[in-house]
Amino acid sequence: MNTQPVAFIAFKQFDNLGIGYMASVLSEAGYQTMIIDFQSNKEEILKILKNQKPLIVGFSVIFQNHIYEFKELISYLRKGGVNCHFTAGGNYASLRYEELLKIIPSLDSVVRFEGEYTFLELVKSIHSGTDWKKIKSIAFKNDGNLIANPLRPLEKNLDRFPFPKRSPLKEYALDKKFATILAGRGCIHDCLICNVREFYQQLSGPKKRIRRPEVVVQEMELLHHEKDCSVFLFQDDDFPVRTAEGSEWIKTFCRELDRKKLDDKIMWKINCRPDEVDHDNFSMMKDHGLFLVFLGIEDGTDSGLKRLNKHLTVAKSLRCINILKELEIGFDYGFMLFQPDSTFRSLFDNLDFLREICGDGYSAVTFLKMLPYFETQIEKKLREKGRLKGKPGFLDYDFLDESMNHYYDFVTDCLIDWLRDSDGLLNIAKWARNYKSVFSHYFDSTPEIPLISKNVRNTISESNLFLLDTMKELATIFESGKFNSGNFNELDSYREDINFKHNHFIEEINTSMSTLLQIVDRQILSKLVFS
Repeated sequence: MNTQPVAFIAFKQFDNLGIGYMASVLSEAGYQTMIIDFQSNKEEILKILKNQKPLIVGFSVIFQNHIYEFKELISYLRKGGVNCHFTAGGNYASLRYEELLKIIPSLDSVVRFEGEYTFLELVKSIHSGTDWKKIKSIAFKNDGNLIANPLRPLEKNLDRFPFPKRSPLKEYALDKKFATILAGRGCIHDCLICNVREFYQQLSGPKKRIRRPEVVVQEMELLHHEKDCSVFLFQDDDFPVRTAEGSEWIKTFCRELDRKKLDDKIMWKINCRPDEVDHDNFSMMKDHGLFLVFLGIEDGTDSGLKRLNKHLTVAKSLRCINILKELEIGFDYGFMLFQPDSTFRSLFDNLDFLREICGDGYSAVTFLKMLPYFETQIEKKLREKGRLKGKPGFLDYDFLDESMNHYYDFVTDCLIDWLRDSDGLLNIAKWARNYKSVFSHYFDSTPEIPLISKNVRNTISESNLFLLDTMKELATIFESGKFNSGNFNELDSYREDINFKHNHFIEEINTSMSTLLQIVDRQILSKLVFS
């Protein structure tokens, strides 16, 4: 085995599966690997690299809004005397390699798209001292000229890759550990706001590839028995509920969980489209551990869904949500309340939709502004219209209606803690949902549990309705144009009311959940006493 390690610098808040797969491929080839948390301080990262003297350092540049932080870190490491080969990979690095090499000239190369084979070849070349500049899927600067080598085809059989290398697993809830996992890669859909299809369609090969369900379950079984993993969060952009063969993949997957006797020992979450949800399959999936679904809803109007190229209808979204509620499967969702063409009319319609799906407190209200992420159709359209502003990584736009700009600024400022803070109401509501889900799967119910669930749901319902009603009321005020001057002092009472209610709702949820945690402690203590 080569004694000089290969170092990756990446976000470690969750498993970085891309890095994990590359690390496992390298390990299989005899190379030592190490993964350093990008969020560690620069001094600590420099100390590690100086001590370990890696053969090569790979930077995982997945998200566009961190490129200047990567630039600062890479510059610091170079000035600190780290002179080995620096390369970068990830979605942003792959699609915007020219831009990245211009912003971070200290990079030696960029590994584009799926990196397992390309990065291994690059490491072997650096190790042996041979010329790496002919490797497929590599981009680099040569005497000031940008070179982008031909791309290597996609690996058709994902099961050829060894299982990804992982950092120690972290707790999900109630001492149950979790891992992220993939059933496949790619997506056949072409939504306006997403660059996944753009990422995969540049390479030859199928745009969506799916692992064999038996192999996915084998990985889950290994993680369960060897790392005590109980919760699995599938990261697929579109989990294979339906494939070209219909529902056979998910049926085989569930049969395998049953055969391995895992269905009552694990829980799992997926991402899928609303029109892929049906009662029979999801009832079967729940019986085998499914507890949470993330839905790409994005808009609550048929015209908006058409504009986003979602190939969905509001009726299909509502039908999906009703099925999940009936089966008592939790759901999160993506929702772009603010879009480049948003009007107050579309805003009111979308707030009404959110009220319909969240008014009962089953899920917390959440929403975002649609951002023009790199290589998405919306970015290209806004660029063509001259509406983009800001620098790479932080591109944005103004709304067409000046009153909408002021409304957005005000409500965003008022709700930043509610919707974005780790201790804010949205996150607390999800935390409570997750803890209740884990409790119902692994602990014995007691007479207090239905009351706790009812109280939490009532609080979330009350908070949802307050939020939506307040946003509607403010929208009516701003639509009049009264606050186009940007002076919002007269609206301080709204800000104060939001802050007061926010703290009140959090306190109510925490009070209910403290009772659940006491029940957990009693049951754990009882099992210890009688074991």
